[in-house]
Parts: sequence; C-alpha cells; structure tokens
Amino acid sequence: MIHIIDTEHPWDVYSINSGHTEVISCLEWDQSGSRLLSADGDGQIKCWAMTEHLVNSWESTQGSSVEGDPIVALSWLHNGVKLALHVEKSGSTNFGEKFSRVKFSPSLTLFGGKPMEGWLAVTVSGLVTVSLLKPSGALLSASESLCRLRGRVALADIAFTGGGNIVVAATDGSSSSPVQFYKVCVSVVNEKCRIDTELLPSLFMRCTTDPVRRDKYPAVTHLKFLTRENSEQVLLCASSQMGSIVECWSLRKEGLPVNNIFQHRSPVVGEKQPMILKWRILSATNDLDRVSALALPKLPISISNTDLKVASDTKFCPGLGLALAFHDGSIQILHRLSLHTMGVFYGTSGSSQRVGDEPTIKRQRAGGPTVHFRALQFSWTSLALVGVDNHGKLHMIRVSPSMGQILDMNTLLRHLLFLLEYCMVTGYDWWDVLLHVQPGMVHNLVEKLHEEYMRQNQALQQVLATRIVAVKASLCKLSSATAARACDFHAKLLLIAISSTLKSLLRPHVLNTPDKSPGDRLAEICAKNTDADIDKVMINLKTEEFVLDGPPLQSLQQLIQWVGDFVLYLLANLPNQTDVSCNSSSSSFSFSMEQGSIVRPGFGFLRDGSSLGMLREMMVMIRIWGLLKPGCLPIYTATSDNQDSMSLLFRLLTKLWLCSRDEGHPQEPDETLLDECCLLPSQLLVPSMDWLPINDGVITKIQTKHQLRLQFGKPYTLPGLNPNGQVELFSRSPASQRMDNLRCLHMGICPTEDSKACTRSKQTHYSFIIRRGGRLCVAQVWLCYDAALPKQDQRYETVGAALDQELSVWRSLEEDPQLTAIR
Repeated sequence: MIHIIDTEHPWDVYSINSGHTEVISCLEWDQSGSRLLSADGDGQIKCWAMTEHLVNSWESTQGSSVEGDPIVALSWLHNGVKLALHVEKSGSTNFGEKFSRVKFSPSLTLFGGKPMEGWLAVTVSGLVTVSLLKPSGALLSASESLCRLRGRVALADIAFTGGGNIVVAATDGSSSSPVQFYKVCVSVVNEKCRIDTELLPSLFMRCTTDPVRRDKYPAVTHLKFLTRENSEQVLLCASSQMGSIVECWSLRKEGLPVNNIFQHRSPVVGEKQPMILKWRILSATNDLDRVSALALPKLPISISNTDLKVASDTKFCPGLGLALAFHDGSIQILHRLSLHTMGVFYGTSGSSQRVGDEPTIKRQRAGGPTVHFRALQFSWTSLALVGVDNHGKLHMIRVSPSMGQILDMNTLLRHLLFLLEYCMVTGYDWWDVLLHVQPGMVHNLVEKLHEEYMRQNQALQQVLATRIVAVKASLCKLSSATAARACDFHAKLLLIAISSTLKSLLRPHVLNTPDKSPGDRLAEICAKNTDADIDKVMINLKTEEFVLDGPPLQSLQQLIQWVGDFVLYLLANLPNQTDVSCNSSSSSFSFSMEQGSIVRPGFGFLRDGSSLGMLREMMVMIRIWGLLKPGCLPIYTATSDNQDSMSLLFRLLTKLWLCSRDEGHPQEPDETLLDECCLLPSQLLVPSMDWLPINDGVITKIQTKHQLRLQFGKPYTLPGLNPNGQVELFSRSPASQRMDNLRCLHMGICPTEDSKACTRSKQTHYSFIIRRGGRLCVAQVWLCYDAALPKQDQRYETVGAALDQELSVWRSLEEDPQLTAIR
C-alpha cells in the first residue's frame, strides 16, 4: 500500500494500492515530483504518473522488469541541471552569484539538446538496465552486464558526471572484496537503446589492510556517493556486530611514474607526463558504535577552500554534515570531508548537544533492547532530519544551522535569509527553514527578503514574483503580530492568479498585430489613463479583443465576484486603516499597533500600487464583459435600485490608486475619499472575506523546543495552547461559510461531505509511505493546496518537487520492527 500523508496534518492518511508483489526496495522521484519510480525484489520497476495532476490519482503508465533479479539501486537519468551554493557570496546582492549554474550535461539528449527522460537500475546479479521515455510515449529498454564476469551485488549507488556519463559503485558486501566502479554510457542507435560499460579504478577499504582491523569489520553495510552529481567522492561503512568504521575516499588524477631508463632521455616538445585515476582515502573515523543508518546532505554547497573557510568563520553548517545513526539510539553529525564530529543527538532523551559542550559524549546504556534508527534522510536544506526506528516510528528532528554553536541574531538571520533565497530560486520548499524562525524574527526576515528581491534584475523579479509572496505568507503566519500581513499575501497570490487567468483569455482581433498582447495593452492604457470614469477608460480600448463566448464568461463568474467583493472590502475598510502607519515600500509594511487599534486584513494593499492597478484593469475587463453577458457581472446588494455600483467602486479605487502609484512617494488619502468610503457600507452590503483556510496544522505548534507526539488518524491539539496566541483571522466560527479558496465557491455552512482546508501559503507537502513486506519508503511531492475538497477526493494540483520533513514524532499505522529503508 501507498499511504499519502499531509505533513502539515500528519494524522490524515490516504492509501492506494501499489500493485507490487514483492518487497519494495527502491523509490525515486523525478525532478518535477510528478512521477515516481518504485522497484521491488522481483525486478519489477513501475513508473507512476499523476492523472491530470492529481496527487491522489496515480497510474502506472510505464514499467520494465528483470525477472527474478532484485533491484538494489535505482535512479532517474540526469537532466543536466546543477546548482552550486556559494557561502562566500552570501553577502552578494546578485542571486546569480550566490547560486551559480554549473556546467553539467544530461545523461542523454534529444534533438536540440533537450534531455531525454528515463531511468537506470542495478540488479543483485550485476546487471544494469536502462529504460528511456521517448516523446511519443514509447519505452526503449536495454540491459547489460556491468562487466564480463558478473558477480553478486549487495550494495550499489549511482552518480553522474559533468560529461553526461553515469558511474555505478558496487560491492558484494564483503570488506575484503574490492569496491568496483563502472562507467555507463547510454545512447540510442537505430531507435534502440544501447549501453556501454567500462571498468574504472577500484579500491579496497583501508580497514582491511590495517593489521589491527583486518578481520574486525567483515561486512560493508553502507555505500554512497557524497552527492548525486559528484562521482569522485564516495563514503563507505564497514561493520561488525560490535561496531563500525566509516571511510571517505576521493578519486584523483596522479602522474604515472616512469621507469629510470626513460627519465634521462630528452623530452619531446609538448609532451606531458601520463596521468592515471587513483582512489585515495580522504578521511576515516575511529572505531565507532555499530552504525544502523546513514544520511547525506542534499544542499549543493560549494566545497572550495574559500567557501569552506567562510562557512567555518560564520558557523554556517547546513550541507557540510552527514548523519550517522547508531544502535544505541544516538545520531552523530560528521563533517562530510574530515569526518570530525560536529554534533550529537540522543534519541531516547530527545536532547542534543555540540561536541565540546559536555566532557563525555557516551552515556550510560539502559538495559533491554534500545530504540535505534533503521533509516535516515536529510531535508533539502539540511535543517531537518527524518528517521525510522526499529519499532516502526517515524521521527522528525530539527537540525541547528550552526550545530548548536552560539550565534548573534544578525548572523542567524543572514543564514536563514540565505537558505530562504536558495529555496525561492530553486523552487524547493522552505518548511524546514521555518523550523528555526522564531516569531520575533519574522518582521526582519520579511523586510530583508524583500530588499534582496528588489535588488535583482527585472526579469528575475518577474520569475520570482509569486514565490516571494508565498515565502512571505508562510513567514508571517508564524507570528500573531504579522497575521494580517499573511492574509494580505494570501489574497495577493489569488489576485495574481485570477488576473493571469482573465488576461490569458484575451485574443488579438487580427493575427498580425504588434508584439504586445491585449493584456499588455490593457495594462499600459490603464496605467496612463487616470480618469476615474470607467466608461471613458473603455473608450481607449479595442473592445473586439475582449469578445468571449457566453459559456466561458459565465464559468468565470465566481472569480469575477471575488474581484468585486475584494475591491468593495478594501474601500469600505480604508477609513479603519488610516491610523496604521506604513512605510513607502509597496511590499513591506511597518505596523503601529496602538491601544485599541487592530491591523486588519487588506492593510497591505493601501500602498501597493501594482496590486491596485491590477484591480483597476480587471474592473475594466469585467465592465466590457458585462456588456456582452450581464450574468457574469459581480452581484452587489445595494440600497438604491438605480445605483451603478461598478462605476462607484472604480472611481474610488482610481483615487486610492493615484495616491499610491508612485511607490517612492506615496500620498495619504484625502478627506473626500475617506468620507466617500465611510458611506460605502450604507450604499452597498460589504461582504466578509474568507481570508485563510483553518490553521490547524503543526507548523505553528512547533516553534518551541518541546517534542510533539502525533498519531495517525487522531488530530492533534496542543495542550494549554493560548487561545489568544493566534489572531482570530485564522479561526472559523461554527456558523461560518466553508469556501473553496481555489475556485472561489461557497460550500455552505454544513457541506454534504467532509472537507479539508490546508494551511500552507501556496504549497503543502504530501509524503508517500510505501509499505510492503516490512519495508518502509517515504517520498515527498510539492503540492498546491488552495482548495477545500472532500476527504474522500483530496485532489491537489502539483507545482513542483521537493523534500519536506516535520519536527515531530509519528507513530506508524501498526508496529513493525522490520522497517529498513527510507527514501
């Protein structure tokens, strides 16, 4: 079974049948998070794809198999996208310098250099199988032996080189045997998949050549490349029943020594010394307790000498540590290169400490079998760690960005800001960064994030426009003082989505028109025309570009109604917001909460000239469409039958927009505008806006250091939670209307089916827990939540892929001591 879990609501579970008949040994997401690979002990590989982008509707569209040959390693082919995070440039104002694109070739390309999709797997018998997905949907598959003499492969891992090749590391599980490396080249010849393999230099673990440890660690239990894009560094762990040792090896070019006979001859001009590749040990640990699990960092931090020195000086640790779990229940964070201990976590006591804080690291062992982790995995920014223990429980652990070292507030804010920028640029989720944000940090982080965003070029700002709003919304929800701003950011996300949808329906009347689209011309004309009469603004437009058929217009009525209600709400509440001071930035506000004064939702739009201009544009479009089909117009409850409500609202909106369109020098609304807005509630019925879904997730409950214990199927409530700790904007009264926030549809006070409203600003995460034959695999996908839909039909639209973890302790659906793998 595959169990889908909303990590913001981890007690809710949705299960589907995986269809595998044997133990699921591997599970891998593609780069977008819309497809999933699963492989089992019978050699069956299934490619799962979302049906119409619905996370609860999956189908096995493609698949391959190697009958009776268990899969030990599985990976998607590389798409050629690689980023490097430079700590040295963390103070730079250019995102391109902080997060640089590294030259990296895809594993296989189509015509024009487009990466070809597919997957590669390694079997226990030493076979490598490749399946390629053609654009037509056909599947090309081929299998080849890693070497001429096939042998048993107990452990394997897959990495990629910058030249587009694939490197496979394999071992038979014995520390006395060599760890073999193979280069795999995939190509398409005459519409057939072709695999070429080549043997690369191998290595013997150093512990087997040490006379003291020769027979001490007989088995290789873990084999991993340090990163997916670095095939030149590998991590090995050899173990026995009593302990383990970990070694880090690096592949280097060395000069080939020349025989003395040839050393005295005169060299030829341009002749170079022959070079060979050779594995050299980089570092090794002392004798350790028995290792039960290993987790490698996913943050692509640059490991140049300059970057490492800056990281050390500023105590920036994310991406530098790897995690080792031991059979005594503890976890040690080791430096990825030197393997020096950076921090220790004791699972049973829930305490953690940095090396040097206590005179002794080892503690008294309790009698009886200890709880230990069977599998570990880091989050994308390495600020959270997820693990499965031998009792079937899932643990989520917060990892300090400084590994427990004392940081001043400014340095900590810079570190968190740096990681938030990385998530914003790459599209990975920032949930684990929020684990370390305290309510008092929210205002400064939002301000600094906006400042850095405004320093980027116009093209990049346009790409990141919605992402930064989503990040701000999730940050503001962490503090009750900024709750109103979270509401505004949620509303702005929906406003941008509606504006893009409505403008995308416009088509030029003549095909050979200038390069500007009707939407661009509408924005340009509305920006230049400051007339407060909506009909006079319409005269300057080519109304034939706004002609739509009746059915599409009527289907947009709920979105049009939201725009009309939102404009009315903003204007009616304008007089109540004038006592709140704000600065000159349109996306950054400072609150002055005097006694008896409440910052209300909508305050952020009073100085946001771009959003007000967007509302004016949509009001003009709606006015034109209303001439074609009056049924699509927003419905207002007016006190007078002959009142033109849209003209009245457009006139007041234009006056407010004129005050704030110059974002550098905004003006205060004049008394006439305030008086007219005061009269609005007596002229029109002001709607109550449904700003946010119910805020019953765990993100606002884990700001403290206390451990949370959660159980599937049982909603969690925090004991002793201060009811005034969260602003009432996030709550719902029992008699309030339920609303689908994505389609802007009211569902009534008591919907006929149970519904679920998510709490994330733009994205939420679902974890896939694959359970079969005692094996547990966890995979994550990045989802868009903006809809309240029935639990029996939880459908969410996918917008990207990311890995997310929660700070909590989850119980599994049933106790199972055989949980062994997590992805």
